[in-house]
Amino acid sequence: MSLSANTLPSTTVALLWAQSAVRLLHKRPLLPLGIAVLALALAWAVWPGLFSHYDPLLGQPAQALQAPSGQHWFGTDHLGRDLYSRAVHGAALSLQATALAVLIALLVGIVIGVVAGYFGGALDAVSMRVVEVLMAIPSLLLAMAIITVLGFGTLNIALAVGLSSVATFARLVRGEVLRWRTSLFVEAARVSGVGPWAIITRHIVAHAAGPVLALAALEFGSAVLSVSALSFLGFGAPPPQPEWGLLISEGRNYMVAAWWYTSLPGLVLAAVVLAANQLARAIQDVSGAPR
Repeated sequence: MSLSANTLPSTTVALLWAQSAVRLLHKRPLLPLGIAVLALALAWAVWPGLFSHYDPLLGQPAQALQAPSGQHWFGTDHLGRDLYSRAVHGAALSLQATALAVLIALLVGIVIGVVAGYFGGALDAVSMRVVEVLMAIPSLLLAMAIITVLGFGTLNIALAVGLSSVATFARLVRGEVLRWRTSLFVEAARVSGVGPWAIITRHIVAHAAGPVLALAALEFGSAVLSVSALSFLGFGAPPPQPEWGLLISEGRNYMVAAWWYTSLPGLVLAAVVLAANQLARAIQDVSGAPR
């Protein structure tokens, strides 16, 4: 006689969870570090004043281009502004734009994928042809084209990056819908008179949540890079706003005399991207999502 997870004693369930966590940590030993990096970046974005006491917009020309020290952990820029403070305060702009971009791609992609996969027919054919066209265009190039139409600014960067990533989510969700819509529990619900939208929300989307969340974590890292790249090219918030991409762009003219100007904000960006990738791989391992 087999027991479901709901009928097992709480201590047994806790033990099973602990064993799963140990196996996951053995396979992904850097996962705790990745989670810590993402938590720190999120804390920077929400409470920047707790991590830096310098004004990110106020410079002291007499302290321009000072190397990293106990007083200025990341050194100073060409106007004497503390680079660590600018990186901390820049997390809010960069991560808010990234989160909005992923949310847009996730919601629009789910709607397109669900409609195409569940209802099929002409809707599926037309939607997938549009998705194939979008996937044939490099995402950064597509984002640049969209932002050229929308105009510059952090919000428009988020919209552009989000819209350029819709096709990836739509294709994954469609595949998951096709996978689950012919399963026995879905057929049983349909025979019982459950409506299509109830079946989609209660059964199909619930079973597709693991792969979708894994893709969202992976796309978060890609979106951070895309948002920073567009900011680097001058499409984001204008100076003196401390977006991560803008910090790297400002430092490129001082790479010989002040290596820290570009390198340290770049390391922050790289750490967040790598941490998001670690989290995405862990979610794939837990959910059994395809790679």
